[in-house]
Amino acid sequence: MKNINYEYSEAFARKMDEHDSLLEFRKKFFFPQVNGKEALYFCGNSLGLQPKTTEAYIKKELENWAKLAVDGHFYGEDAWYHVRKKSKPALAAIVGAHEHEVVAMNNLTSNLHFLMVSFYRPDQKRYKIITEAGAFPSDMYMLETQVKFHGLDPEKCIIELAPRAGEYILRTEDILKVIEENKENLALVMMAGLQYYTGQVFDMEVITEAAHEAGAYAGFDLAHAAGNVPLQLHDWGVDFATWCSYKYLNSGPGNISGIFVHERHAESPELPRFAGWWGHDEGERFRMEKGFKPMYGADGWQLANSNVLALAAHQASLDIFEEAGMERLRKKSELLTGYLEFLIHEISGKSGVLEIITPKNPSERGCQLSLLIHKGGKAVFDEFYNHGVVGDWRNPNVIRIAPTPLYNSFLDVYQFAKILEQSLQKFA
Repeated sequence: MKNINYEYSEAFARKMDEHDSLLEFRKKFFFPQVNGKEALYFCGNSLGLQPKTTEAYIKKELENWAKLAVDGHFYGEDAWYHVRKKSKPALAAIVGAHEHEVVAMNNLTSNLHFLMVSFYRPDQKRYKIITEAGAFPSDMYMLETQVKFHGLDPEKCIIELAPRAGEYILRTEDILKVIEENKENLALVMMAGLQYYTGQVFDMEVITEAAHEAGAYAGFDLAHAAGNVPLQLHDWGVDFATWCSYKYLNSGPGNISGIFVHERHAESPELPRFAGWWGHDEGERFRMEKGFKPMYGADGWQLANSNVLALAAHQASLDIFEEAGMERLRKKSELLTGYLEFLIHEISGKSGVLEIITPKNPSERGCQLSLLIHKGGKAVFDEFYNHGVVGDWRNPNVIRIAPTPLYNSFLDVYQFAKILEQSLQKFA
């Protein structure tokens, strides 16, 4: 990447695309239209595009339902009783886990609440939670209500880490310092893996190690990280994590979530959890007896039976991920986002109109760049949307642009830059 000499030219962008081994993958997705033309879509951080195979995957399960009805649970290809297992290889590769450490289930915030039952058990000594300030609202509400559920005061229990004055990202040493300062009372470090607003990737391995040294658990919300950045949850020793599938995993609006639970906790069936029939030992499930006996691994945190239609849409995207491979996707992502970064600097120069608040180091970010716009604001954003660019606005003055390696090209990024430049000239 250091040897790439980027150029602000269409010829350069087309040359990069010619050498892109993943370029053909964009043909596997539908692109929306804006004002009658195919959009330049940079909003995978909010909702990924629909794979063209999704309809066929769902239709297949509808046909199974029509032809087999209840027998579809045990007969036919991908019998529903075990259908959750189909997604495990791809999910394990995406988050860096063993297959028994992951399972697709529920929705993200629901999963966070269920996992907190197991991993946040405050007592008189250990009751504090460390998280990042400005976390996504669902995480803030989840932590607040979990603390109140235990009869505690969120103001006294939740420690929110904010960047230093004049900075936008959290320094790892500051996170570690707060963990050390609160080690006697710390129960849990629970934060995003990738901060939705700034695009910062936290050093999950180092944070997990520090949490464990302090006697606390470590868990992460990977909504903006799964399918976007390299993850090695098992090797990092993370206790638990959850993610959604509708952003970079392209599985449809509001679609199924997934969880990771480290295998060391699979050896602790006594670990408290809210139980359901589908988390019970499947070899004994139909005995219909009292006494919950959890399945081994993440499956033991399931409650209800699998959402078959949701899993079908999910699998359509996961099969594409397996074909592309996270290593190739990451390599392209660094080049693509690096090109966007270069073009932003070319456009804004020393004007100070645009300021990138996402870390410059590629290892500390995913594909998203968050741009502070100091002049023109929402008018600039609306102008480039009217010219076919779909990005993301966050109050008060941040534009998030996420060139996604599965379906965005270097030409997309170049064309966005030209439209952005024109929009800035008009309003900024």
